[in-house]
Amino acid sequence: MPHDLTLAIARAPYTALSDAARRHDARAFEARLFGRRTTVLTGAEAARVFYSDAMERAGSAPAFLGYSLFGKGGVQGLDGEAHRARKALHLDLMTRDTPAELASRVSDALDTLAEGRPDLVTVQDAAELILARVICDWAGVPVAPDEMRMRAAQLSNLFEHAAPIHPAFLKAVRARRQSDDWGASLIGAVREGRLEVPQDRALYRIATWRDHEGALMPPDVGAVELSNVLRPFVAISAFLTFLAHVMKTEPKAAGADPHDLVQETRRTAPFFPMLVARAARATEALGHPIPQGQRVLLDIYGTNRDASVWDAPDAFRPERFNGREVGPFELIPQGGGDHVSGHRCPGEWTTIAVMEAFVRWSRRVAWDVPDQDLTLDMRSLPALPRDRMRIARLRPQNP
Repeated sequence: MPHDLTLAIARAPYTALSDAARRHDARAFEARLFGRRTTVLTGAEAARVFYSDAMERAGSAPAFLGYSLFGKGGVQGLDGEAHRARKALHLDLMTRDTPAELASRVSDALDTLAEGRPDLVTVQDAAELILARVICDWAGVPVAPDEMRMRAAQLSNLFEHAAPIHPAFLKAVRARRQSDDWGASLIGAVREGRLEVPQDRALYRIATWRDHEGALMPPDVGAVELSNVLRPFVAISAFLTFLAHVMKTEPKAAGADPHDLVQETRRTAPFFPMLVARAARATEALGHPIPQGQRVLLDIYGTNRDASVWDAPDAFRPERFNGREVGPFELIPQGGGDHVSGHRCPGEWTTIAVMEAFVRWSRRVAWDVPDQDLTLDMRSLPALPRDRMRIARLRPQNP
């Protein structure tokens, strides 16, 4: 009988699948998860199968993600024409100029933070608040100044506590309920004319969007899609924290090209460990048969460290991206394959732009790193530094 990985994943969510793959000496093998037969895939070639039309998302995700990270009815759980139509909505919001515009807004907010010369800043918390302000303003979502900190915490709880591996999961469940109620009320207000929002803003576009059959989304589903605009942008805060962390802990971060540094941070950062799908039909991966209907896990963390793709995969080497064209299944911290038709995050370009802006900002300001626990908490999702990366005496550099 296949080995059950449930406890191993709970104990080591980022490395359990790769460890099992080494024991099996295979990149595609069968295991059990919560007592259910599951195919595990790891590595770029296996990822190609995971992102093929042999897989479907509807009904595949663990139920707990519907109560936390994803909500119910959103684009992540759709397939076929319904998925392509809903994905087009999100891609249309991400115009050619959007990444640069949002990165510029974040850069300005970071400059303002530094000009205040704060004695102590927790990078994760400060970044969440800045990103929440920027994305709500950009999306046309009205938030009163005294409400913003609460909304930022609400959005961050959706991804920081998405898995039921400790009691903080209840924060995500509560945040999902609050976020959906908030979003549904905003969409209702736009549709009823009680809230005026410019027609090019994400809130208006979602509230008035019609699916491939010409129907408006139910308000609760529209709320999930609004969250799918706001939450991922706030989640970039984790990547900014990882950037600040490598600037302190990795000697090669100093002076590295911003793009190369960002890509290597995205490759190595323990952001999210795995994804789930279901076999839409009987297929195989690397010679391993996958029966129709079987659940399939893709090892994101391990695939980003695939030794057949990346030389010395556990070493932090930004220069490996210098002039390198990365394949669609080799670097998948935000999904793999094609942005348009597949399940790769349409906000990936914005994530990279904001991270690069953070690198450039970090080189025109100064800060100290006080004593703290810089250990990454590898049992949390994402695996942030235990003290959430504190910096002291933040100030602009002397001209």
